[in-house]
Amino acid sequence: MFKIRLLILLLTSLIFLSCTKTSINQDSYKYSIGYIGGELDGLILKTLLKNNLYNFGAYDRDSNLEINADIQHSSSLFITNLDNTSDRKKLNTYISIKIVDKLKNCKIYNFKEEVSQFYIFADSNQYTSNAKAEEKIKKQNTEILVKDFLNNLIKSEKVCEK
Repeated sequence: MFKIRLLILLLTSLIFLSCTKTSINQDSYKYSIGYIGGELDGLILKTLLKNNLYNFGAYDRDSNLEINADIQHSSSLFITNLDNTSDRKKLNTYISIKIVDKLKNCKIYNFKEEVSQFYIFADSNQYTSNAKAEEKIKKQNTEILVKDFLNNLIKSEKVCEK
């Protein structure tokens, strides 16, 4: 009896799933990638942008809508309170992206965002964990900002600003 009920539930689930239509709200615009500033971090940003746009079906190398971006990282000592004995380093990532229509010669979208994380660092230069943590946080921050950019880009209106 239990097996029959389970099979009936499975069959009804399959019927409901087959009747549903999944539609992703895709942007009908295609984008190309132009100049990305920031040396190695800019190269990582360019790769992430290209991959994510390609996955959304919004990347076209020959598109008139060109994405130009700049990324910067900065770090500072992060103090939580006076009683805390561990040293923390705060890593900020700033990103500035603008989309330019090359045919109309105007800016159609602007995005500026900042994200930060901190890590506990060792006091010696001999430990490689500080460099690895900083590298990992930079990549994570860049991924977060690219996802925020794409989410905002899909929801935004593309209007020429002079």
